[in-house]
Amino acid sequence: MSTEAFFCAAAAVLAARTDPDEPDIAAELLHRHYGLTGCLSTLSSEVERTVALDLADGRRLILKTSTRPEAMNSFRFQAGAMAGLRGAPGCVAPTVLPTLEGRLVFAEAGVCGYLQTRLDGTPLHQAQLTPDLLFRTGVALARLDLALEPLHLPSTTRPILWHIGCWPRLMEFADYLPSGPVTVQVAAAMRNYVDVIEPQIRDLVWQVTHNDPSPFNMMVTDRGLGFIDFGDGCLGPRIQDLAIAASHVVNDPRLPLGGAEHLIVGYASVLPLSEREASLLVGLMRARQSALILINYWRAQLFPAEATYIKKNVARAEGGLAILANLNPASGKAAVLAALSRRDGVDTP
Repeated sequence: MSTEAFFCAAAAVLAARTDPDEPDIAAELLHRHYGLTGCLSTLSSEVERTVALDLADGRRLILKTSTRPEAMNSFRFQAGAMAGLRGAPGCVAPTVLPTLEGRLVFAEAGVCGYLQTRLDGTPLHQAQLTPDLLFRTGVALARLDLALEPLHLPSTTRPILWHIGCWPRLMEFADYLPSGPVTVQVAAAMRNYVDVIEPQIRDLVWQVTHNDPSPFNMMVTDRGLGFIDFGDGCLGPRIQDLAIAASHVVNDPRLPLGGAEHLIVGYASVLPLSEREASLLVGLMRARQSALILINYWRAQLFPAEATYIKKNVARAEGGLAILANLNPASGKAAVLAALSRRDGVDTP
């Protein structure tokens, strides 16, 4: 997938402006395709138009729509993934509501979309990240991957800039970075990805993945850890979900993996890591942090009015990358294996 055409198509998706907010149209679509009316409010979104719907009976739903031609493939994937997860053991995710005609996704006159339930809970980025919560997050993520593995979904190879197939080209955005240590660390991480990781990536287990289990897309609910926003989901290495989630919780410079140890051990308690996965995990974490920094600095320049929202995860990625910067492939593997060898994953300083 690391072709120029794939990269250019994926970049074009994130270079386009978000659809304008049109709550009146959302109301018409909801009534026409679902027979529903209620109180509407627009939510922040980088690509799709996202509208919250509060019904008189207390139900809280989310309508996602788009006028972009490529959105239909994304919506088919997202709706199919959530429908496939329904009833899966240990998985908490929104439920897709069928249209009046029984379809998961609707399309009409240049607009497409789908309707889902809204998870109640606390976003992980607002929760206190205790070792226990991080361990449970890893467990929940592994169960999600187990549930996604057998699914055969449409559009798993659609162009997505967050797919690892695009990463060898992301240094084209390096001119948007500020000068300083971050730029040096990003360059080193992406060079390690191209030289060390990419040649081995096809030997890993590949499957349908969420591909963006960030603290903004994970929820602490009364049913356990839940996952939302499958818009970047695709076919990729299974361990990529772990690398992404772990990369977001690296925040303690006193620990070899910055505190991600607990999440990694939780994941491995359900899906044990192979030796190759253990050796590549830290490099994948650093590459994902670097990809996040590169893409979001680029997009913030394109859309300065939305820069704060676009860069909401950048400071976390920069801090985490600085903590992991001194780990080479050998020391990174040793740190992962050391964490897995201890029952609790880490001895807290």
